[in-house]
This record gives sequence, structure tokens and C-alpha cells, in this order.
Amino acid sequence: MPILNRAAELQEEIAGWRRHIHQRPELNFDVFETAAFVTEKLKEFGCDEVVTGIGKTGVVGVIRGAKGNGSTVGLRADMDALPITEITGKPYASQTQGKMHACGHDGHTAMLLGAAKYLAETRNFAGSVAVIFQPAEEGGGGGNEMVKEGMMDRFGIARVFGMHNMPGLPVGQFAIRPGPIMAATAEFTITVKGRGGHAAMPHGTIDPVVIASQLVGALQTIASRSTDPVESVVVSVTKFHAGDAYNVIPETAEIAGTIRSLKTEVARKAEERMRQISAGLAAAHGAVIEVDYEANYPVTFNHPEEAVFSGDVAAKVAGDAKVLRAIPPVMGGEDFSYMLEARPGAFIFIGNGDSAGLHHPAYDFNDEVIPHGVSYWVKLAETALAA
Repeated sequence: MPILNRAAELQEEIAGWRRHIHQRPELNFDVFETAAFVTEKLKEFGCDEVVTGIGKTGVVGVIRGAKGNGSTVGLRADMDALPITEITGKPYASQTQGKMHACGHDGHTAMLLGAAKYLAETRNFAGSVAVIFQPAEEGGGGGNEMVKEGMMDRFGIARVFGMHNMPGLPVGQFAIRPGPIMAATAEFTITVKGRGGHAAMPHGTIDPVVIASQLVGALQTIASRSTDPVESVVVSVTKFHAGDAYNVIPETAEIAGTIRSLKTEVARKAEERMRQISAGLAAAHGAVIEVDYEANYPVTFNHPEEAVFSGDVAAKVAGDAKVLRAIPPVMGGEDFSYMLEARPGAFIFIGNGDSAGLHHPAYDFNDEVIPHGVSYWVKLAETALAA
């Protein structure tokens, strides 16, 4: 099946929705205007149920097929933006300073709305489709909140699927893999407490800047010397704060960053080694080092059967040659992982073409992707719920 004619016909309308959302970015769970727009559209399409306030500001629409009873498949899109100042110069650029859709969630939401419109028109399936519009993917764990509130049981969702655009992958192509496709994430903050003093008399101090500097280097051994080389782990220090004056050694220094891994046991070992390294340096220098470690999203793990199914659906839309079925895992995190822990399913990437990277102030979702994404969602629903 190539791109649906109806999806191509709807492209301009869907792009209009996408640009409307793009101009009005909202963060985390505060996606009130976006959720209201989604709700209005789903009701306009004639969805059988439209439920709001799931996971605080999430929206679920239910479309029942015309071919009798069957299971329910869930299709998920994310709605939130990022705290980034846009530099695209587009006529539909963000109208809110310091916020922008720099990850394509505007495109994801618009494409799923387009699929909902088509599916509500045709209803060429048995069972039901639950279109899931989720808040707070960018660090808030909105997917987890929706699952914890019983979304899967409430709507009888048997399988669940997600999709994300990928800059650098050509438009019209898809990429997937069974097993881990995105990493588990964690954040850490390490506070080094020393003894401050005059910078001209360092021998009377316990210099937290020197200790924290050594700690930055030592943490890199978690990947290079404490983890099997065939495993994947990233330890990145992304913040370093200490002192306010040229001639004062401060009392404290703070570093912070992130750890990414593809296995839970590797993440646990990384945390253990971080604490051991910190304790060792504290003892060596006579300082106090406090480690605040917070595990965030789990590994996004594609169930093997559903990953094959998703790849087959994508091949019917794009052709088998344009579906990469063994893409290397991406070390970014994704809270669709919580939905995949709750139900079998799969997460697929769709090409965004030669665009700026995700989370970049020059990024923009490519509207040429829309017919491909809508066609994928429709074909997936109709195939999963074939009579």
C-alpha cells in the first residue's frame, strides 16, 4: 500500500493544525491549549468517546470500527514543547519567547489527528482504536502518569504503538528494531563540600573545585573501565558550578549530568560505581561528597512480535527497501517506555529529512512527512484490527 490518497489530500489541512500548535508551544503538563485543540478536533471528527484529564492533561479518543467487536489498539503522540528559544524565522514560529516545538511533537500530534479523522470517516476495522495524546514527554513522565491512572485497562488497550520523527533519515523512510531501541535515563547531582579560603593560601583549604574536577574525569571510567565494552552506557557531566570570586576558594562545588544505558543492570552498576568513586575521592581529600541520583525513564523496549509487525506495516506504506529493521539503538530517552512496560507494542522512527537535529533551536518538523505518518497509523490500525 503506498501513501493513502486521502492522507495526501489532507496534508495541507493537517499541516495547518501542526503550524497552529507550533505557534503556541506549551511545556510539561501545562499543555492546556494544545489539549483543548486536540479535544475539539476529536469531537469534530465524531470519535465515539473523547476523555480529557488523563495523566493530568492527556486526551484519549476512541473510534469504534464498523466491522464488529474486537480488541483495542492504542496509538500515541506527545504534545509538549521544550524551553528553547526558536531561531527558525518561519512565519509560523513560536509566539512564546523561550518555548518552542524543537522535537516535532507538534508534527506527531497533527499526524495522529489526521489518522483519527480518516479512521473516524472510514471505520474499516473490527474493534476499537484509542488515539492517545500525551503531555510531559520531555522529562515529566506524562506517559507514566497516564499508565498509572489506569488508561490501559480503562480503554481495554491490548497493544500500543508510538512513532517519532528522526532528522537525517530521508522522508518516506522508517526505522525500527526489536528489543531496546532507546535508553534508560537517569540524572545525578553531586555536591562536593570542602573548606573555603583565600586563593593565595590554598594549603589551608579543602578545595572543592579541584576535587570536583577530578571527579569529572574519574566518572568517565564508569564507561571505560567498569562496564563491559560490548554494553552501552553514557556518563555525561553537563553542569559545573563553583565560586563567585577570582580570589576565593569556595566552600562547595556542584556537578550534574546524565547516565544513559540499554540495560537496567548496567544502570544499577553505573550508579554503584558513581557512589564508590565519590566516596573514595571524599576520603582521599578530607571532603564530604553527596550524591543525588534519580532514575528516570526505563529502557524503551520493542516487543519482538510487535516490532516485526510495525516494520511490515511500514513496508506496506513505504516499500520494504525503505524500512530499516535493525537500526542501532538511540541513547536518548523516551517515556513511551512506560506504555511498553504496560502492554506489548513497538516504537518506530519516521524520517524527517535533512533538518536540524532534535532539541536544536533551528529544528522544524518537515510537513512533507505528514502523508507518510498518517498512512502508517491508518494501515497499522486497519491491519491490527482486521476482521
